[in-house]
Amino acid sequence: MIRPALSLAKRELVRFFRQPHRVVGSLAQPLLIWAFLGAGFSPSFRAPGMEHLSYAEYFYPGVLLMLMLFAGIFSTITLIEDRAQGLMQGVLASPAPRMAIVLGKVAGGIAIAMLQAAPLLLAAPFLGIPLEWSGLAWILFGFLVSCLGFTALGFLIAWNMDSTAGFHAVMSILLMPMWMLSGALFPLDHAPTWLWALMTVNPVTHALTLIRTPLYHTPSDFLATPAYWNALIIAVTWAVVCLWLALWRVNRVEKGADMPA
Repeated sequence: MIRPALSLAKRELVRFFRQPHRVVGSLAQPLLIWAFLGAGFSPSFRAPGMEHLSYAEYFYPGVLLMLMLFAGIFSTITLIEDRAQGLMQGVLASPAPRMAIVLGKVAGGIAIAMLQAAPLLLAAPFLGIPLEWSGLAWILFGFLVSCLGFTALGFLIAWNMDSTAGFHAVMSILLMPMWMLSGALFPLDHAPTWLWALMTVNPVTHALTLIRTPLYHTPSDFLATPAYWNALIIAVTWAVVCLWLALWRVNRVEKGADMPA
């Protein structure tokens, strides 16, 4: 199982780096949003308890999350392209376990997302956020858990789609609300009650907590708080459920269910 999974993951990376416009576009969009919103909202950003933060600094974890979210999910669009080119039918007909397909595609998407988001951590010192090695390790761990859920969700949806246009439409409707209601744009604690409830049940909110918390607290501090552990449990559970659903959906093909044309 490991060898075909690694082969599929490697193919995703090779395809990504052979498309320079995709590399530039995936990085430029979050950076431009960060620059424009950071500059526009900083003069009026006055959240209680966060008076010392500029909006650019508050929005910084949200940009990291946006990179992970969009890179991880949209990397799975290659699943639709592989099906159209006949590659996926060949993989399904091979002796490779079905789990290898899921793990290979998901691992490739995670690697692409991590390679895009990790360099943006270099901006933290310029925002006055000191990063220590221990905190950096926990941020990367948050990246990994978050992107596992995002990419597995993208795989699950892409497997049931027969066109890239349909995939883009579905993901645009689903992704933007999930990201906007994660606390990336405004604090959770000061939202209206109905909006707070939506943000609380949103798994992306808890993924953002895994990224934001190590930026401002040492591991010994945040590992002693129930809030971080709640976010970790929810994010890990969400990632595992998405991965299990993706594997279940692929296994249905083996049992005779029709694969999308």
